[in-house]
Amino acid sequence: MNKSERLQLMQRYAYRQRNFTLRQLMDEFGISRSTALRDIEALEALGLPLYADRGRSGGYRVLETASLPPVSFTTREVLALYLAIQTMRGLSDDALNVPFDSIHAKFLEVVSAPQRDQIEQFRHRIAFYPDEPAEAGACLETLLRAAVQGEVLEIRYAAPASRRSQQNGDSPMPQSPEDQASALRRIQPFAVYASRGFWYCRAYDLGKQEYRVFRCDRVQSAERTADKPVEALRTFDLRDAHTLRKPSASAIAFRCAVAPEAAAGLRRRLYPSMALSAAPEPERSEALQAEAAGAAPGEHLILSGHYEPQETDFIVSFLAAWGASIRILEPESLRDQLRSHYLRLIGAL
Repeated sequence: MNKSERLQLMQRYAYRQRNFTLRQLMDEFGISRSTALRDIEALEALGLPLYADRGRSGGYRVLETASLPPVSFTTREVLALYLAIQTMRGLSDDALNVPFDSIHAKFLEVVSAPQRDQIEQFRHRIAFYPDEPAEAGACLETLLRAAVQGEVLEIRYAAPASRRSQQNGDSPMPQSPEDQASALRRIQPFAVYASRGFWYCRAYDLGKQEYRVFRCDRVQSAERTADKPVEALRTFDLRDAHTLRKPSASAIAFRCAVAPEAAAGLRRRLYPSMALSAAPEPERSEALQAEAAGAAPGEHLILSGHYEPQETDFIVSFLAAWGASIRILEPESLRDQLRSHYLRLIGAL
């Protein structure tokens, strides 16, 4: 425990006890007499209203008019509290009948201005859903801290084989042989999020000079480096992820109509190459005509994006998981491939 943390604990101890001796202070914090005396001087300099009672039975007491100052939190405590409050998001409005925004606003009022700024950085650099437990791994906090502070890390990453990667939810990008074994990477994280039972880190790989997604539980170690971070990435967060992956010349664009009831779940699982948006007016009319022909009502959302030819199996499996909630508008080839996928499943019954 460093001196700053000890003084915070000592300040709360003094307010709680109101009266204490030098020996009690030494025993409580495991410090020497000289250290205890220096700490008392430091507490008085910080504004703690102490009065010294002289004599054999003397000691120190906090003036009765004194009240406990605002609670101060360490960076790790602020992060832990923020995550705990985010966990309440799914419970507060329904089970507890308390608006989440009110809880969040009051929390921001009791932390310092620098910590409020830090929480604002957390806000768009971390995303998770309390109803979906996720495997974090040993380095999640280091990855998040680097994302918030714009640091470069050297990580040892145990990447899976390509097929296992797609099944478990890693970035659907095909992997080279060097990706399939534990390897050192220099990365600049800018966001972490939980999805489908795992935590993921979005980062820029300085060695490969490209955007990557890493599964956090496969990060075996993570250490800060002296590398200069890419300044343009310091302001990036989850809202910018879709701008980092550029399609190749052979990439195939696709568009799907989405049923409203699938929108919330789909937003949780979008890949950077995908976007969910309101349908433009001509397509709203097309959706209404489809409803009249028997399609699911209210298909006024559009899932759009692109995929590389070698990712066809992945995109077909992704769309198939949503069943009748998604209707492929284009390309026709993707619709045929999805139809073949369903026929193979039926044939296997």
